[in-house]
Amino acid sequence: MTIKKKLLIVGGVAGGASCAARARRLCEDTEIIIFERGPYVSFANCGLPYHVGKVIPREQSLIIASPELFKKRFNIDVRTENNVRYINRKNKEIEVENLKSGKVYKESYDTLVLSPGASPLKPRLDGIDLPGIFTLRTIPDMRAIIDWIKTKKVKKAAVVGGGFIGLEMTENLKIQDIDVTIIEMLPQVMPALDPEITTFIQGHLKIEDISLYLGSPVVGFRYTNTSTIEVILESGQIVVADIVILAMGVRPEVELAKASGIAIGDLGGILVDDQMQTSDKSIFAVGDAVEVKNFVTGTQGLIPLAGPASRQGRIVADIIMGSNTLKPPSFRGAQTTSVCGVLGLTIASTGITEKTLKQLLDHGNGEPYEKIYFHPGHHASYYPGAKLITIKLIFSTKTGRILGAQAVGREGVEKRIDAIAMTIQHNGTVFDLEEAELCYAPQYGSPNDPINIAGMIASNVLRGYSRVAHWEDLAESNAYILDVREPHEFKRGHIKNAVNIHLGVLRKRMSELPRNREIWTYCYEGQRSYFAARMLDLHGFKVRNISGGYLTYTAVKQFKDIP
Repeated sequence: MTIKKKLLIVGGVAGGASCAARARRLCEDTEIIIFERGPYVSFANCGLPYHVGKVIPREQSLIIASPELFKKRFNIDVRTENNVRYINRKNKEIEVENLKSGKVYKESYDTLVLSPGASPLKPRLDGIDLPGIFTLRTIPDMRAIIDWIKTKKVKKAAVVGGGFIGLEMTENLKIQDIDVTIIEMLPQVMPALDPEITTFIQGHLKIEDISLYLGSPVVGFRYTNTSTIEVILESGQIVVADIVILAMGVRPEVELAKASGIAIGDLGGILVDDQMQTSDKSIFAVGDAVEVKNFVTGTQGLIPLAGPASRQGRIVADIIMGSNTLKPPSFRGAQTTSVCGVLGLTIASTGITEKTLKQLLDHGNGEPYEKIYFHPGHHASYYPGAKLITIKLIFSTKTGRILGAQAVGREGVEKRIDAIAMTIQHNGTVFDLEEAELCYAPQYGSPNDPINIAGMIASNVLRGYSRVAHWEDLAESNAYILDVREPHEFKRGHIKNAVNIHLGVLRKRMSELPRNREIWTYCYEGQRSYFAARMLDLHGFKVRNISGGYLTYTAVKQFKDIP
């Protein structure tokens, strides 16, 4: 470059640090300064719960890059504990307060990148600022929690919020022999997922002796005479704890942008285009503070995930430095691919959920869809140690395009969701899953991987080889319910008014079935009932297979009024 440019970056974690490092790799002449309000830059905030639980034993492991490393390796000036207070867009300069000295100074820019992140939600509730009540977003937050656990010899913890941070903190408190209670205002943990999928998580938490208060908003906090904390619920119930972790979600940090007149979206995030440019052509924004396009629906969303933030930072650096690439840099949107682990269980998802899709359809958006449930082993069943995965796949009935997937299990969960996520990014269909060529050896998968099975089941639906029914539709149906499990399975539990004719004798007993009613078949997981449905269909019966079988029924029943 013939003219030395000046790039200022506000916020030095995922998006900001990624942008700075990429910009330097593209240009040696630009002056780059990062302003970070906190005492640390480029740290792994996703790893904070795991240092609390001593899974990551060294705090230093969470520090990805120090100011000294940025200076030595990249010639980037990192100013920690420097708070940017105001942007003068007309003069292209910012006002900064050095929080250590109190000095206020100005810094000019050619280009400004905002990466302020998001702050933990902390509603105005009585007693919410009492000692012993914490949020977890920064290294000082983490240190305060660790110190409280140690000095107060914590035995009981209350986690308010059952999302990602709530579950991760639950695990890391539990492994320290602390009794944990999760309090969630909604009737399910992991509110981002469809409710029937979360029942598998809730069942696992109960097995692990985690107490759950679901559908239980918190109205306040107070100390007892013994200096423990009482968490007061709207129902009048009280949860007693030695420490409280608030994990109620986050809100984008937009005060700086808003005060400077930069456009804010309807969801409360900074508005950007597909090049992450704000309403000011000299200012870009990345990370948790921005609204971005949902890749599946095209609607705006807030997606506070580290992966998209890092990619956005890299894209902005390419745009600012005018990098010569085969593909012009732009952010194509996010599909909220995420994973969470809790006490040996893995939960992962990508794309949109059914409840989101229903909301879109109610407002005249979205597209007609179908869903399937199935419960494959994570590797070949004959190889020791196969673990069950529960998978829900949602797809368009018009094109077969994959709209979303959710999965839960002990092994192999994230591997399958990653494969589906990549398919979604290429606007792939269930037919692509059907034909996907994936690694196979008995300890890793099956000749027909769960990914292939998902594609096969969904493709059969679209091709008309299989008509599916769903448990939540049972109450509205006059169908003849056929249980094709073995008699001993039927005796252990079955659907009210179901008739048991096991698959092995079904051909011989077809004369007992009605031809003037639709027949709905089910088994434990859905495979045997699919075989039964195909058999009956080929003999002229009107038949549907209930997706996911009795195993899915037990999940759906917890949220739906079904027989």
